[in-house]
Amino acid sequence: MHTPKISVIMPVYNAEPFLKESIESILNQTYTDFELLILNDKSTDNSLEVIKQCQQKDSRIIIIDKKINVGPANLRNEGMQIAKGDFIALMDADDIALPNRFEKQVEVLKNNPEIGVCGTWFTFFGSKQNKVIRHGEDHDHIKISFLHSCGIGNPTVMLKKEALNNLEFNNDYVPVEDYDLWSRLLPKTKFHNIQESLLNYRQHNNNISKTKIDNVNKSIKRVKANQMTEFGINPADPKIDFYINALSVKRGLVTDEVIEVINASKFLLSQNEKLKNFDYPQLEEHINRTLIRTIRNASNYNISYYNHLRKNENKLFQKINGLDKIVLLFKSIINLKK
Repeated sequence: MHTPKISVIMPVYNAEPFLKESIESILNQTYTDFELLILNDKSTDNSLEVIKQCQQKDSRIIIIDKKINVGPANLRNEGMQIAKGDFIALMDADDIALPNRFEKQVEVLKNNPEIGVCGTWFTFFGSKQNKVIRHGEDHDHIKISFLHSCGIGNPTVMLKKEALNNLEFNNDYVPVEDYDLWSRLLPKTKFHNIQESLLNYRQHNNNISKTKIDNVNKSIKRVKANQMTEFGINPADPKIDFYINALSVKRGLVTDEVIEVINASKFLLSQNEKLKNFDYPQLEEHINRTLIRTIRNASNYNISYYNHLRKNENKLFQKINGLDKIVLLFKSIINLKK
């Protein structure tokens, strides 16, 4: 039996309105050597019927129909376990892949043995105006970008199956399980983003509850804390918030907290000099940008804080633009008069 080069994994749950268009965008790829694993997560609409109709027209579709709902992270893990292809492509049930997506990603992965994960830019459409999301191209840039947010679009990913190193999505991190997995995989293989939008990502008018937002933020913080091991820092370190905030802007910090974040940034840079896990100039530039934005968005100002920055953090202070320095001084003086 022929073994396909690519295994495409598409989890489905109640995606009937958009499912046929999404499936057809895969079937119409210019690169045709693939199997399409569609995992139906006990949908309660007519998604399964839509999938079966498509399968009748194209034998590359393989249906896995779940009897209980297990969630997208577990579905993708199951798909990766049974995938026959050397390459695994991820796809969501309501997005649209451009026809040459697979062709371009296979070319990157075949011609660059060191690259194990390849994403692309993507375009938001639907409830929002079309907007292209542009992620960095090379591995060093992507790795640093992950310190503050997920630097690769999950439904754009194609990866070498062997590069997974037995890693898988962790359901405890849903809905940011992709951020968690790619963060853990970054030290093990090279990442690359094709600098072209090759997927249309559908936006929906969904009202997200405050509870869900809080859960998302907690999971994101856990991912960021775990990444601190790349600096030799235990995720349970009592100063973990300061380390995280040195790499990802936190608005509304009081002046004492801002100074702690600046001190944490110095430790991160010194650790990276020893461990060399990140490109030093890019990391330093990223940290400086983060610190300047953190200073600009502090919740309070005073003249001693201003003087501390000017005298004790002169190298950083000189990187703040002239207007921001004037605003910072003005707010510090105003606070002195209160």
